Amino acid sequence: MQEHLKSLTVFLAELRKSLRFAAVSLFALTAAIFFLSSGLIGVFQAHLHEKLYFFSVAEPFLAHIKAAFFGAVYCLMPLFMHILWKALGKPFGVTGRRLFWFTAATCLLFYLGSLFCVFVTLPYGASFLLGFQSEHLKPFIAVGSFVNFVTVLVLAFGLIFELPVFMVFSAQTGALSRRFYENNRRYAVLAIAILAAMLTPTPDVVNMALMGGPLYLLYEAGILVIRLLRIDEQRAAAKTL
Repeated sequence: MQEHLKSLTVFLAELRKSLRFAAVSLFALTAAIFFLSSGLIGVFQAHLHEKLYFFSVAEPFLAHIKAAFFGAVYCLMPLFMHILWKALGKPFGVTGRRLFWFTAATCLLFYLGSLFCVFVTLPYGASFLLGFQSEHLKPFIAVGSFVNFVTVLVLAFGLIFELPVFMVFSAQTGALSRRFYENNRRYAVLAIAILAAMLTPTPDVVNMALMGGPLYLLYEAGILVIRLLRIDEQRAAAKTL
């Protein structure tokens, strides 16, 4: 117990060192991207082929701020991942080359997940949801709701695609083993379903399936990577020395 508390203290202390720089960078880049936010909203609007409206005076301004903030978070994800892994690696002795590969892998998977969302989930999800319109039920999509829907879904997919890396990290540090992940698949399915319901902006079955399906495949991919790297065997051999 004391060892876990010590690791948590070291992690939080290391994380605090970089939080101010990360916050300043996020604010500055958000302000810069704000002037390009109209084009950013226009790209997604054209991609989904939808007209947008606003129903309050402040809604367009707030939508542009949200879009700029999303763009800043998206661009700064390598910085955030470096800060996170540097802090996580401190108590567990993950430094140097291993720290670089963990950071690179999470960034790669984040961008792959977000691209999967943009080109697969968003078009199919939006098409399904808007398919319920009729002659007497026409869509008038508010720009604020549109920006919320797109940004939350894209960021959520980017983050959940990082699951295999954190599974490998937990195995390397000895926190969890491959056997643990293999024996708890049923609970993983339940957790994935709950997470998909929480992260998708709309609680419909299609969007949940479009998130939950890839997430379970990533869970299995994490188990496979732990097996291929023989992490459990290496830790067991190290303990016997």
